[in-house]
Amino acid sequence: MKDESNNRKLGPNDACWCGSGKKYKKCHQGAEAPGATSTPAARKDPLILDEFERNAMRKACRVNAELMDYIRDFVQPGITTREIDSLIHQWTTSRGHTPATLGYRGFPASLCTSPNQVVCHGIPGDYKLRDGDIINLDLTTIVEGWHGDQSETLFVGPVSEEALALTQCSFDSMWAAIDAIKPFSKVIEIGRAISAVAKQYGFSVVKEYQGHGIGRVFHQKPHIPHFPDAYQGQQILAPGLCFTIEPMINAGTWKTVLDRKDHWTVYTADGRLSAQFEHTILMTETGPEVLTVTKRGPQRGHKFVSPATVA
Repeated sequence: MKDESNNRKLGPNDACWCGSGKKYKKCHQGAEAPGATSTPAARKDPLILDEFERNAMRKACRVNAELMDYIRDFVQPGITTREIDSLIHQWTTSRGHTPATLGYRGFPASLCTSPNQVVCHGIPGDYKLRDGDIINLDLTTIVEGWHGDQSETLFVGPVSEEALALTQCSFDSMWAAIDAIKPFSKVIEIGRAISAVAKQYGFSVVKEYQGHGIGRVFHQKPHIPHFPDAYQGQQILAPGLCFTIEPMINAGTWKTVLDRKDHWTVYTADGRLSAQFEHTILMTETGPEVLTVTKRGPQRGHKFVSPATVA
């Protein structure tokens, strides 16, 4: 049979088209052989999850949300981002799960830590958190082969009015996007909702980095732009599709720069602050189901306040 994404015939040792992680010969090759009762035309779309697969994603996201609730108490002045990474790694592996970012395309850590002017993909290191920082923690956990993915921007001690408003804008725009979609909506509705909220606050929406489909594979279709992209935005959000909404909102320009040394860390082009929130969403027959809601973190409609200065 052919891999329909690039019109290439799959070999026995290639990864199966269904996303199982197995070789084609160990998975669907027999069912699709000449004379078999199952044919490629009859197979289901691997991006559309059945009830068993939906429950697997629910479990992975529930574990990831527990991890977010665990780590939030450690985000205090004086801790380094490398120490946060160590805590994430220990919690995850001690429960038999896998940090998805560790080794992913060479990424060297178990989460992304993105403080202040870092937009995304910050590598944990020697940076020590201090009063006035904001920091995005982006966590993804592989649970029995399925990926749970989310991020939050957290405050480190008292923060500026701009940091407070920027964080609120990112959070509000994420929920506005979730509320804007329903079964068979187009992806472009997500970008329209986020852009409208950012405009109200006077901030900008990052265009180079987007949300994505997710399941057995970390990053897959559909692409989820956070601005009204007429090309990528035509994807239909059918029931069974799982994806992330993760708006990155900048205080200044939407443009970004990539670190030339580590080839991962993304900064705002003007050095101003950036904030982000992310949830994994399952589109169901009745509407979007948010899979990564925490028990202790900000809920829909939350209003952020700056922590009081400790005497």
